[in-house]
Amino acid sequence: MGSLKSALAKPFAKYIYKRIQKWANNPIDTQHKVFQELISAATSTQFGKDHDFVSINNHADYIKRVPIRDYEALKPYVEKVVAGEKDILWKGQPIYFAKTSGTTSGSKYIPITKESMPTHVDAARNAILMYINETGNSQFVDGKMIFLQGSPILKEENGVQLGRLSGIVAHYVPKYLQKNRLPSWETNCIEDWETKVDAIVEETLPENMTIISGIPSWVQMYFEKLQQKTGKKVGDIFKNFNLFIFGGVNYEPYRSKFENLIGRKVDSIELYPASEGFFAFQDKQNEKGMLLQLNSGIFYEFVKADEFFDKNPKRITIKDVEVGINYVMIISTNAGLWAYNIGDTVEFTSTKPYRVIVSGRIKHFISAFGEHVIGKEVEQAMQEATLNSNISVTEFTVAPQINPEHGLPYHEWFIEFENEPKNMVDFAKKIDASLQQQNSYYFDLIEGHVLQPLKITKVDKDGFKNYMKSIGKLGGQNKLPRLSNDRKIVERFPQNN
Repeated sequence: MGSLKSALAKPFAKYIYKRIQKWANNPIDTQHKVFQELISAATSTQFGKDHDFVSINNHADYIKRVPIRDYEALKPYVEKVVAGEKDILWKGQPIYFAKTSGTTSGSKYIPITKESMPTHVDAARNAILMYINETGNSQFVDGKMIFLQGSPILKEENGVQLGRLSGIVAHYVPKYLQKNRLPSWETNCIEDWETKVDAIVEETLPENMTIISGIPSWVQMYFEKLQQKTGKKVGDIFKNFNLFIFGGVNYEPYRSKFENLIGRKVDSIELYPASEGFFAFQDKQNEKGMLLQLNSGIFYEFVKADEFFDKNPKRITIKDVEVGINYVMIISTNAGLWAYNIGDTVEFTSTKPYRVIVSGRIKHFISAFGEHVIGKEVEQAMQEATLNSNISVTEFTVAPQINPEHGLPYHEWFIEFENEPKNMVDFAKKIDASLQQQNSYYFDLIEGHVLQPLKITKVDKDGFKNYMKSIGKLGGQNKLPRLSNDRKIVERFPQNN
């Protein structure tokens, strides 16, 4: 017998589905309207005056007046906002700063305004409602849900609340979910990640968990601790656990490990949230990619990744994107970010409707020899090499070895195995073959004897976890880069071949 709550979820899900279809089926007009609203709302801000917003009538005008900026380039404006000045990037003052630990620029203060905050909350809710509408499955709304996230404790700076995005969002859990939601406030406030996960294990064990959500690498740690404590598979501990919600990294490299920890298959929903905006969520169980949020106060521009570092790269709108091309995503938002490069690269899997996958980071690539290998390619190579095998990988990262002791340079794959291959040489060959097939530059460099095929270096158990701990980035929203163009990361942990 379903409860009233799960019965009510279905008509509400249908209503939201129809609203989403309306803008998803009208993408160009929707984005044009968002663009016009953003420009007119910010005309009298300092940024709007400095960039002559009053004379911007279309995208071509915008390109002329507003250059692409990353956080460093926008910082002079952000610092004024942080100092408490009003009407700088957006009208008035933000209601929050999401503080992120940037890999390159130290701490970043990303503004969240009263106009942008609801879109962060609505998108996560809508992802679940789209799932209910598609599958008819709503029983899980009666169970307990857990969201592994940062501490909800906020500080104040010049009248503006400051914290991690996941901690800020914790303050917006709708009333009807409060009773269902774990961990408790006290547990959520524990700063040390390992202590926090232990406390979460204790709190959740006796409960009827139906939804588990978080970044895969940290959910994995939670699952492993559950298993160590009980000796059971997660799916046996939580019989009604049927929906895993994740974001932040590609789930595919973790999928086989998760199915093994859970002991059965569960449905999953992928999200694409960031402090700068909630960009996309998976709207269909059997379609590749996530629905780009075109009606959320975000105007999108795209630049082909391989042209991004040219002098004047071409900026296009969704009207001109093509499926299967790697783009740098540029956003302008109702939180006051303008032609802002968040550093992510995306690829469209469909333009009817517009769906994307995150293909990597524009900074995270290996091109030490001109090969321009990206995150998506190394993840796919790993996935293909472990397919239909009992090989299980906990974590990995890739770095160039430019000055080896013997022979030609190569890509070095640092892998922590849960279950390692019987034949490491064959395994390395499989990964290398996949990479050559996906990336013609890499293929040419191997064929032309500029590079030798990749080599694998085994990382001790917990090596990656200890590395993240050593740089103060264990847990929460922190992610290990899948690959880098230097050896700064890999120099930090001991290896054994």
